[in-house]
Amino acid sequence: MPPTARSGPSRALPAVAVPPPGPANAGPDDTGLLPKVTARRRRHLLAVLGLVAVLSAAGLVLGLLSWAPEPSAPPRALAPVEAERLAAVRVTNYRDLRAGVHVTIGAENSRTELVGWVDWSRPLLYLDVGGPGAGAERGLLQATPTVLMIRPDPSAVPTAAPPPLVPPADRWRLHELPAGHALAPVLKLLFDLAADRPDPAPPAGARWVARETLAAGPVDVLQAPLPGSATIEPDPDDRPRYWVDDDARLHRLAVRLPGSGAVNVDLKRTDRPTLRPVDALGGRPGLPRALTAAEQTRLERLPERLRARQGATVTLTAPVGRATNLRGAGWLSWTRRTGYLAVTDLGVPERRTLRWRDAAGVSRAQVPAAGDPEKPEKPPLPPPADVTWKSERAGADDVGVLVDAALTAGRTAPRGTAVRLREDTLADHPVDVVELRDGRNLLRYWIDRDGLLRRVEVRTGTATWAQLDLQPGRVPTLPAPKRPAARSSR
Repeated sequence: MPPTARSGPSRALPAVAVPPPGPANAGPDDTGLLPKVTARRRRHLLAVLGLVAVLSAAGLVLGLLSWAPEPSAPPRALAPVEAERLAAVRVTNYRDLRAGVHVTIGAENSRTELVGWVDWSRPLLYLDVGGPGAGAERGLLQATPTVLMIRPDPSAVPTAAPPPLVPPADRWRLHELPAGHALAPVLKLLFDLAADRPDPAPPAGARWVARETLAAGPVDVLQAPLPGSATIEPDPDDRPRYWVDDDARLHRLAVRLPGSGAVNVDLKRTDRPTLRPVDALGGRPGLPRALTAAEQTRLERLPERLRARQGATVTLTAPVGRATNLRGAGWLSWTRRTGYLAVTDLGVPERRTLRWRDAAGVSRAQVPAAGDPEKPEKPPLPPPADVTWKSERAGADDVGVLVDAALTAGRTAPRGTAVRLREDTLADHPVDVVELRDGRNLLRYWIDRDGLLRRVEVRTGTATWAQLDLQPGRVPTLPAPKRPAARSSR
């Protein structure tokens, strides 16, 4: 049976007060949501704020599109103080000694970049050459106003970077730029940026162009001919531009050079390390002085120490002409007073010259060559008999002077007024570099602390230094080649 309701008096439920709807009672209902009236107001407010943001953004864009900078002052003639600073630019460079440089020659696919340093005190340039237009000069470069040495590196990355402070010791060669080469006037310009006295007052056509701010600070942009220019370019806009600070320091130069086109030079005034010239340019600088007693004794005892070692294996590095760079290897015998070398000209790598030196004189023979000429091989033993040996006068060239000086050092001590240039290192041996003049030849002897000769250098006619490096020790027997028979006199 279905259950029946409990009998008895019924119980009424308590009354619940329900507030009437209206704004005065707006608030969360039992669902947790705002009443509809409040939601509508908030949506209206958000719409108004969005409209204001859109209008503000539109106004900002219109303002940027219509904004123009304050017009700069027009170009004008130089004020006296500006003329004085421009005239002092080169002497300021001279007094500052050195600066970092970044040079751009040309543009796009023909662009060449130079990055490195200029030392106006020596003077010396040390640069890395890069960019798509670098050509045969890609790699490292060192130059004086009269001599250019390069270390070609065709595999180098196209973008130039600062070269190593200690330059590599190998593969440097004397180089001559062909006529009209874009690099020649640029190298000259870098050297010409320094002088030991102020320039004359700029010509009347020189003018102030603008005031700018570079990383180094505020500068004036000035237009004037290059120093020493005798004429003013007809178009004022083609004149060189100088970025000069209030202390007469040049920070940038833009110019068009014949054969080079547009050239931009940036100077980094705080990047100024001491530069080390490569060996062909004389090596690092020193402080010349007279020999001490110990150094004089080592020089005087040099012959007996060399004869005790009997001989030496030698290598030759000789930049002796504008297009002549020699590499060689061989032996010297102090006991037999004999030298035998194989020498290759880097410009003619398929051929090498055998050079024989003994008491009877000098003989040469031409033979084929193979391999890397920068890593010369020693001459064949015994000297080949199936080649023509030609006699010549001893000491007729720079290589002959080097070989004769090294052989003579095993017989008598070098003579002349000797000066110690500096201490150096060669093949991990500390050495004293001693310079003296032997007749018309300026020679340098690198003598280690054991009194052994490690290098002989000679100043060449191209204002470079040729080197003969020695490793004293036993050498093979050196039989003389078959020379041509002497002509009989009648």
